[in-house]
Amino acid sequence: MGSSGKIDIYCERVDPSFWAEPLNAITNLAFIIAALIAWRAAAGRRNALTTVLILILVAIGIGSFLFHTVAESWAGAADTIPILLFILVYIYAATYRFFGAPLWAAIAAPFIFIGFAIGFAMAWGALLPSLNGSQGYFPVIIILIGYGLALRAHPASGGLLLAAGLFALSLTFRTIDYAVCDVLPMGTHFLWHVLNGTLLGIVLITFIRHGARRVQGRLAQDRAGG
Repeated sequence: MGSSGKIDIYCERVDPSFWAEPLNAITNLAFIIAALIAWRAAAGRRNALTTVLILILVAIGIGSFLFHTVAESWAGAADTIPILLFILVYIYAATYRFFGAPLWAAIAAPFIFIGFAIGFAMAWGALLPSLNGSQGYFPVIIILIGYGLALRAHPASGGLLLAAGLFALSLTFRTIDYAVCDVLPMGTHFLWHVLNGTLLGIVLITFIRHGARRVQGRLAQDRAGG
């Protein structure tokens, strides 16, 4: 953080002005575009859960834009809180709809993930060096891979595994941003935005296409059994 009070942790920012990170700011459109595509894909089968996820995705784009323009601590919270919300809501949704888990298990899943993520961060901090903060996102890759493999007979599996691969690539660009400043003055953080917008769109459309069908099928079975 510089003397101006602005948060300065990316190659692209060289002064405290609003547009000091043009690429990092503009590429947040990737999240908005992904949300619009998901909204259209959900036509005819939109429900409260898909709407909430789409709105959180919009909030991710807005929050990240604020962080890379205003660059103050409150904007940092506006950047990170929607990301955390999306992760937790999606874990609930995937557990409930893809696995057909009971409601109590779906509600418990995000809390279990929080405990796992905290434990992972503590273990990493005690044993390994920081990777520009990117290690905090590794539990997300782990759960995407875990859910994708556990659902290998389910049509959602491919989308989750693809998202895990894209997330690993995007984390690489996030991690090396500050290390490549001398070679690439604009850094690589903007690629984190582009790839994350893409992968969040993929997991959301995967949920829209395959999660809703699962629920409808289960409801039909419940009615037939009742």
